Amino acid sequence: MRIGLRRRRTGRTGGEARDLDLYEVAYLAGGAHRVADSAVVTLAERGLLTVRGSRVRAVDGEQRPAHPVEDALLASCRRSRRVVAVHSALQRSPEVEEIGRRLAAQGLVTGSRRRSTRAGRRRLRAAQENGSLPAYVFEGPAVLPRGPVRRGMAGVQPIPSGLGRALIRMGKALDNDYDHGTGSDSGSGSGSDWASGSDSGSGGGFGCGGGGGGGGGD
Repeated sequence: MRIGLRRRRTGRTGGEARDLDLYEVAYLAGGAHRVADSAVVTLAERGLLTVRGSRVRAVDGEQRPAHPVEDALLASCRRSRRVVAVHSALQRSPEVEEIGRRLAAQGLVTGSRRRSTRAGRRRLRAAQENGSLPAYVFEGPAVLPRGPVRRGMAGVQPIPSGLGRALIRMGKALDNDYDHGTGSDSGSGSGSDWASGSDSGSGGGFGCGGGGGGGGGD
């Protein structure tokens, strides 16, 4: 999806500013975390991903992902995985990191901490005023209607960078236990595991899988 923002002269290159895509706007709105939010929600809405309880999996079909971030997410989802693990790994993927580098080169985020610059905030406001992108790109999954996607995303919270590696290892261990039948995940969709923090440590590598339907509303 592309959005038609008003073109501006860029002070860094002297050329016209190009349009930003959905994931670049999401990065300006909430960094890598919002990009991962938007990818999961977008693919779920397109029927390419299902969210059931605390787990997510890809759906085989004729549709193809429209963006490298989406491709990375689906390629990683050959088996059912915990939403929090997939989300955390996607944030650190080369495809999402490339968005940050690209926006930094345009002067829209800072080069180190990737915070939006004044120019970046202007572009973000312009994208929001344009009205062609869904509200979750700007405000996150909390604005979604009640249902399995909003419930499944409810426990995905920003993770302090210092905890990332440890949480990824924990997530891999949990998923290995599940794949070998030693773990448990009822898929009931109650969301209680998010609230209790019993799965908040999963930051593991990608992996989802074939079919699986969504649950009911909140």
